[in-house]
Amino acid sequence: MRLVQNSLHHEVAATLREEIFGGVLAPGAFIDEAAVCDRLQISRTPLREALKVLTAEGLLRHEPRRGCFVAEVTQRDLDEIFPVIALLEGRCAWEAARNASDADLDALEALHDRLAKHARARRINDYYATNFAIHEAIIMLADNRWLTQVIGDLRKILKLARQQQLHAPGRLDQSLSEHLAVFAALKARDSDGAEAAMRTHLNRQREALRAVALQQKAKLIT
Repeated sequence: MRLVQNSLHHEVAATLREEIFGGVLAPGAFIDEAAVCDRLQISRTPLREALKVLTAEGLLRHEPRRGCFVAEVTQRDLDEIFPVIALLEGRCAWEAARNASDADLDALEALHDRLAKHARARRINDYYATNFAIHEAIIMLADNRWLTQVIGDLRKILKLARQQQLHAPGRLDQSLSEHLAVFAALKARDSDGAEAAMRTHLNRQREALRAVALQQKAKLIT
């Protein structure tokens, strides 16, 4: 793949970011600079600038004299991040309930209809993509650039682990129910209800991730 020269390191960063989120570059994986340069047909300079961007985002960790590795999200990271993002996205839902127009709510309803179809068909990847789009739409409706900026930074880290929570037993149906509760509050222009429902949704995501981690640990023991 040959990348254009305009803002090359940003394009390289975007390519590597998607490979990290897509699992092509697994958590803990070493970034072989020579191999990446060969694969993307680029020089070391734009690659190293891209690695700095991804390190600043928390998606990579740099070890002196060793190089860069894909970040691994720990249980402590999740314990610390989820209460914060629950507060922030809860506030977004509060503001969105005040700001959303009838057209905005119609668009959100269409997204929730799509979400329900994916849940019924057990299409987890499609469900996750629609789920992400709903969260993005609510964040945009809040129209608060400071919330958008901080949440965006945290969501990049959580994206490394979040999809796993949908594999917890019963989580897909529970997640859909939580989303519908948020939407019902938004449609009713109930700011406090929307905020509470969104906080519940995020906190239950953390609980589901904890359940998945315990399942994986039990499999290793057995």
